[in-house]
Amino acid sequence: MCLAVPAIIKEINGDKAIAELEGVKLEISIIFTPEVKLGDYVIVHAGYSIAIMEEKEAEETIALLKELY
Repeated sequence: MCLAVPAIIKEINGDKAIAELEGVKLEISIIFTPEVKLGDYVIVHAGYSIAIMEEKEAEETIALLKELY
């Protein structure tokens, strides 16, 4: 089973970006969300940004994920 998680965009370099979730940074592809901007929250799945999400929704999702561990 795979899990998609929200992360914030910290850097953009062409069709790649650095996304951060709870201090963990990873390089992701933004080919599915080319309109993404610095500071946007995205849903990351299998190394790809698959959707842009509202900040409030991202923060609520992160809070729910924290309750799981």
